[in-house]
Amino acid sequence: MGIKDLIVSLQDNPYFGAGAGLFGVGALAAVSRKGLQFGSILFRRHCMMSLEVTNRDKSYYWVLSWISKHAKQSTQHIGVETSFTQTDTGAVHTQYHFVPSVGDHYIRFQGTWIKVERNREVRAVSDAAPWESVTLTAFGRNKMLYFNMLDAARELAVADEQGRTPIYTVRGINWEPLGRSTQRKRTLNSVILKEGVAEKILADVKEFIGNPQYYHDRGIPYRRGYLLHGPPGCGKTSFITALAGELDYSISTLNLKDSGMSDSRLNYMLAHAEPQSIILLEDIDAAVSSKDGEMKRVEGLGNVTFSGLTNALDGVASSEARILFMTTNHLHKLDPTLIRPGRVDFQQEIGHCTSWQLQQIFLRFYPEESSIKAQQFAEEIGKLPSLVTPAMLQNHFMHHKSNADAALKSLEQLIVSRDEK
Repeated sequence: MGIKDLIVSLQDNPYFGAGAGLFGVGALAAVSRKGLQFGSILFRRHCMMSLEVTNRDKSYYWVLSWISKHAKQSTQHIGVETSFTQTDTGAVHTQYHFVPSVGDHYIRFQGTWIKVERNREVRAVSDAAPWESVTLTAFGRNKMLYFNMLDAARELAVADEQGRTPIYTVRGINWEPLGRSTQRKRTLNSVILKEGVAEKILADVKEFIGNPQYYHDRGIPYRRGYLLHGPPGCGKTSFITALAGELDYSISTLNLKDSGMSDSRLNYMLAHAEPQSIILLEDIDAAVSSKDGEMKRVEGLGNVTFSGLTNALDGVASSEARILFMTTNHLHKLDPTLIRPGRVDFQQEIGHCTSWQLQQIFLRFYPEESSIKAQQFAEEIGKLPSLVTPAMLQNHFMHHKSNADAALKSLEQLIVSRDEK
């Protein structure tokens, strides 16, 4: 039998024909599938571009806010973020912000459709924020689309923060906004300190910010530490908030008694603080313990040691271009090594009201009154057997909002023990 006859006989065999057919179909399907996969990879590589932004990056919250604005009208899968806004009158309004939830969404920007994939890890490590990322995918190869989008997101974030002072706090190993910032910027003259004190601190901070080259040329670490000390209610934290508003800076608050804080984590957080931000360590005396005959340490549930704190402030690994403020109600409780020059470069007492402060605060609450009556008010306060703080005065005036005479006649309400100094 010749080869031709063999082939014809095999073709006529129903079993062989069926097997060859199945094999051929399977082989064709496999080749097609591989071809589609390869073609898809080739197409995505040369005809599409992707951008991944994680919540470890500063721009993540800008992008998320921008996506919320552009996608909320075109998706049915949404989440909610609730915020509370306080008006000038003190009334609190609740606002609901609908944002795209985890999943896929589609938005259009500059004539191009962009697929948005928002992902979130289910589990988080300790108190760290869950890992989140946003992946943007669009047709084309022009990366300027993403540059323009990031610029638009940044401008939206800047516009949203106009007139407000952003507050950041530590979460895990990240600095994150403390909720939706609705705190208006305070003007520096809204906090009345002892005459000339606010101007002196502001001038020192501005001189530091404006002269980095001076430090670099002389090999001096470019950082500056401030300590405000004095009784509670005298305006230490209020002044720092107003100073941040004056400088157009944010505030990054650190809690040394955080259960997850350690020496290495403290050093890391200081080294990775938000740019153009005042780092604030409030009530440092409550965190640092000094006991006779014992090593100084940081109290609380955290694992920060005293040496860890001092090294973070001015050690070899401490960060530069940093403005750090500490506050304390009890200066005498602080170890001199903690507040020596290099760790604290500028100390200022923020104490009880002087006669000048009393008059200025009186006129702020009662601008229609004369300076003579303000002087009389200060003289009457001076006769009291106690010292007065701005917080006490504010509370007193709030009980007599539109009646300066009543505020003047009821000064006995301000009497407190001198032992509270």
